[in-house]
Amino acid sequence: MTRGPVVLVADDDPAIRSNLALLLRSEGYQVREAADGDAAVAALADPAVAAALLDLKMPGRDGLAVLREHADRLDEVPVVVVTAYGGGAAAIEAMRLGAYDYLTKPFDLDEVLFTLRRALTQRALADQVRVLSAAPADEPDPGEELVGRSAAMLAVFKAVGRVAGVDEPVLVLGESGTGKELVATAVHRNSPRAGGPFVKVNCAALSPALLESELFGHEKGAFTGAVARRRGRFEQAQGGTIFLDEVGELGLDLQAKLLRVLQNRTFERVGGEETFASDARVVAATNRDLKAMAAAGEFREDLYYRLDVVSVRLPPLRDRRDDIPLLADHLVRQLAARHGWPGLALTPDAAAELGRRDWPGNVRELRNVLTRAAVAARGRVIRAADLGTVDAPDAPAHDPAATQPGAAALDLRAAVADTERRVIRQALEQARWNRTQAARLLGISRRQLFEKTRLYDLREPPG
Repeated sequence: MTRGPVVLVADDDPAIRSNLALLLRSEGYQVREAADGDAAVAALADPAVAAALLDLKMPGRDGLAVLREHADRLDEVPVVVVTAYGGGAAAIEAMRLGAYDYLTKPFDLDEVLFTLRRALTQRALADQVRVLSAAPADEPDPGEELVGRSAAMLAVFKAVGRVAGVDEPVLVLGESGTGKELVATAVHRNSPRAGGPFVKVNCAALSPALLESELFGHEKGAFTGAVARRRGRFEQAQGGTIFLDEVGELGLDLQAKLLRVLQNRTFERVGGEETFASDARVVAATNRDLKAMAAAGEFREDLYYRLDVVSVRLPPLRDRRDDIPLLADHLVRQLAARHGWPGLALTPDAAAELGRRDWPGNVRELRNVLTRAAVAARGRVIRAADLGTVDAPDAPAHDPAATQPGAAALDLRAAVADTERRVIRQALEQARWNRTQAARLLGISRRQLFEKTRLYDLREPPG
């Protein structure tokens, strides 16, 4: 007969230890017991132990001290902490130290089993991913860079290579979140100006008056609050590159001044008379159609043609789906390096789920989803369930059906989930949050009900 995983139960209360041991053995687990922190530390040193239920308040070393002692093995042997009175500061500290989850006393037995199963599944996935995706020890930490092997991204790399050595303005085009700043950085790093400064300006972040001062600097007393002379970004970028992000948001007055810099390579500070020579290469980026804006009189046509001497167009993520697994792995490695999560990785089902989505927010949205998922997975293995749901139906922007009235209602999974959530809440309220009675009303098992309440985050209101 196959023997189940070994689970450590560490609690100074004999009755709780006994009840938990009985429950776990009935489910096929092997059980080790510890009555204090010192015994728990000794038990966790045994490689046979697969997971632990750990009380935070014990004689000798408390649960937090045990967690600190066990910190280097929390990916291999997950620990579920047990607290009283709803957790509090100790529970928060336990999660910060790397505990897999925490339960509050008196705990629900189904919740104990559910949480333990998840912890052991996480451990198995971590082992699997560690084998499948082990990187060479001398591999450098991932940094901010363009990533991709698709034909669309190879075209971008070639374009950057062609324009980098030409000391002319570059216009980077693409939807929001596609990585236009990374293209600008790549142009600078591969240009003869790579040893000079790389100065970034977001043209949409400031009012026109402040943006003019930001770009060209100002003299003391030029306006209220100008208590000292200030060098602008063009001066700071001398001998290097200035990146004008969201250049389509510039007002017409500032467009005229930027045109002068591009044509004559000169400018004046706000409130000053001295003319300065500009030796900064301009790389501009926008997600807007500057040509259409010029035709509508919203953007100077002469400035548009001066900026668009050479251009690089970044494809949206939905047009380079083959790059999504590679890009997701790169972003996960970035998160792991930044936060000190060596066990952070993607399972195959999570990678497949990422590849199915359309990503209207492009790489920025992908990064945000992976960051939230990494936090949800507590810096360990990211599964498909950690990725959350898509906020809107996956409909391409050009799909006429997506603009039809009631199109959102065609998301069958979301509609079913919403109905199920409402029915379960109604049953819980009718049963006054007695799970046994609510399960009976719904015609499902108590364990199924528990898993549904966890899925939909249904909680009994206080009071």
